Amino acid sequence: VQLQASGGGLVQAGGSLRLSCAASGISLHYYAIGWFRQAPGKEREGVSLISRSGDSTFYADSVKGRFTISRDNAKNTIYLQMNSLRPEDTAVYSCAATLSFIGDSRGLIPSLYTQWGQGTLVTVSS
Repeated sequence: VQLQASGGGLVQAGGSLRLSCAASGISLHYYAIGWFRQAPGKEREGVSLISRSGDSTFYADSVKGRFTISRDNAKNTIYLQMNSLRPEDTAVYSCAATLSFIGDSRGLIPSLYTQWGQGTLVTVSS
């Protein structure tokens, strides 16, 4: 089972990036998916999550109104559209899968997630 995040890069403040989370070995439509990030020297932070069907989402306050999570189960891929990026968004972003969807901040507790992917680095310059 593998999850792989991609789409990171270097962008100026105010710019946009779209991250993708692709899976092999599992069908993602069984799972709710969360996006997490970890900046250097900081703890991992839950950013957003989406239910199995995609009809329920949740965002951390730090990204609400700027980031949008979506999924295409036919492509076995989850996306994170990041707009109005800020230097403080700089981090390694990872996706993770869980069978337990909770549609509030509790849904971003890392221990709920059983499958983790390698991250992709997002760097936002000022």
